[in-house]
Amino acid sequence: MLENLYGYIRVSTRDQNEERQLIALRELKIPEKNIFIDKQSGKDFNRPGYQYLREALLRPGDTLIVKSLDRLGRNKQQVKQELEYYKAMGVRVKIIDLPSTMADFPKGQEWMGEMVNNIMIEVLATIA
Repeated sequence: MLENLYGYIRVSTRDQNEERQLIALRELKIPEKNIFIDKQSGKDFNRPGYQYLREALLRPGDTLIVKSLDRLGRNKQQVKQELEYYKAMGVRVKIIDLPSTMADFPKGQEWMGEMVNNIMIEVLATIA
C-alpha cells in the first residue's frame, strides 16, 4: 500500500502568518498540493480545508502531519475524537512538535509508541 503524506496548517485569523508551519512541512518533503491551510479558529473542526482533507483525501495507510497539536484543534475532547477516528481509519497522525509521534517503532512494538503518544497527547490536549 502506497503511503501518501498530507500536511495541515491552521492559523486563527487571516492576519496571522502560516509560514513557520509551512516551512516545517516542506522540510518533511510533503508535496505542496498535499498541504491544506485554514485561517480560522480551532474551536471546532468545521474548517473547509480540514474537512476536504479528512473526508475526500485521507485513506488507510496515509499520514497526516501537523506542526503542533493545537494547530489541529483547541477542544481537548474533539481533538481526542479526531485522533481516535484516524487511528480506526488506519491514518497515522504525526505531530512535529511531539517527537514520539514522528518515530517509527519496530514491528510488534508499535504499542510502545502508541502508549507514550497517548500520554503526551492527553497532557498537551489539556493545555491546548
